Amino acid sequence: MDKILGWFKKFIPLFVFNPAQPLYHWFLANFAAFWHGRPSRDMVVIGVTGTNGKTSVVEFIFHILTAAGLKAASISSVYFRIGEEAKKNNLKMTMPGRFFMQKFLRRARNKGATYAVLEITSEGIKQFRHKNIDWDILVLTNIAPEHIEAHGSFENYRRAKEKVFAGFFKTFRKPDVAKTIIVNADDPSTDQFLKYPADKKISYRPSLIFKKETASGIEFEYRGRAFKTKLIGDFNLANLLAAVVACESLGISDAVSKAAVESIAGVPGRMEFIQRRPFAAVVDYAHTPDALFKVYETLKSYLVPEQALYGAGKLQANKLICVLGSAGGGRDKWKRPEMGKIAARYCDEIILTNEDPYDEDPDAIICEIESGIGNDESKNLRKISDRKEAIRQAISAAGAGDIVIITGKGSEPWMMGPNGQKIAWDDRQIAREAISKAVEMGYNKPIV
Repeated sequence: MDKILGWFKKFIPLFVFNPAQPLYHWFLANFAAFWHGRPSRDMVVIGVTGTNGKTSVVEFIFHILTAAGLKAASISSVYFRIGEEAKKNNLKMTMPGRFFMQKFLRRARNKGATYAVLEITSEGIKQFRHKNIDWDILVLTNIAPEHIEAHGSFENYRRAKEKVFAGFFKTFRKPDVAKTIIVNADDPSTDQFLKYPADKKISYRPSLIFKKETASGIEFEYRGRAFKTKLIGDFNLANLLAAVVACESLGISDAVSKAAVESIAGVPGRMEFIQRRPFAAVVDYAHTPDALFKVYETLKSYLVPEQALYGAGKLQANKLICVLGSAGGGRDKWKRPEMGKIAARYCDEIILTNEDPYDEDPDAIICEIESGIGNDESKNLRKISDRKEAIRQAISAAGAGDIVIITGKGSEPWMMGPNGQKIAWDDRQIAREAISKAVEMGYNKPIV
């Protein structure tokens, strides 16, 4: 249905369509829910929004619900899940169209799912994709500058996120299910979201959690119970805590959450280690300045690949070799020099490369990132438009104890080019191939 409507929209003149967009999106949201029988009324629906960490929190909540013996469904930028069935999200769209969302929920309900965990984006909210989904829990991870050009300002971006909270209490109420808002109290925007009505409002504060961080993971305490995770980084601690708090609000015990957290291996393309020795190769989705900063800071300060096998502690890595572009041509140009500044601060070697240019000149994008790096020759800056070659050269340049970090695409399956061109892509597979080639040519043999 979304495809048919998209085809029809092409024939409507822009001067007619643009003023009517809100009405158009409102109508589709209502019609899609009616067409598919309002399936969200028969499930407990958890929405996760924010700038960074949404996908991880969705995946973590789904994992805990499943560990608790509950049948759940989820939509994230990585997977569409219903129980044990998992399909990759190849749409390059985190929050799909209204008819897709409602059809998915109907299918999940018909397959016996009683819980649904959905990622909510500002663009999705802007197009009313959240409407006529009867939310029960809303989780806010954080708010940082993103999609500024699409929304006009950071304030407008934040207000777009607020819209789902503003209408939250008016959505269909299910028996014995409290309308609950959960927020990260470390985020400065918290009060803006807590002002909206709810039966329960819960704040979690990752900065106050007692933790011990090593190269092999994080140990932390929550409500007097010790948790261990294989994941690293304060941002992953915050994401895990959000998931544990959300599941606790549903009555899931700390014991179940603890066992589930300890079994989580990670999320595809989110701080994913392709190998650890003799040098580490990592792929991460980080595509905002805030996310890039957190990834670089974590890798620079807390990980030496040898330690992952031989012991704990904190030592400085030899070199951080960074491959990055800037997410998406034709959008968010403001953040390109900001990404360059962050790379200049943390990276020992920088390779700027192509990343979803759409209809924009990829070399022009690279130059805008470079403007934030400046003329510091010590950074060993290279510009390589061919992303596959950029990854290959980064791998080839790595020595024992180094870390190669490839950011921007994570596990995304496509590279987006001009005129709607989609090229099959996977940073992780390209990194694996580059490592295998390096081994063939006599570089240090990796030990995974």
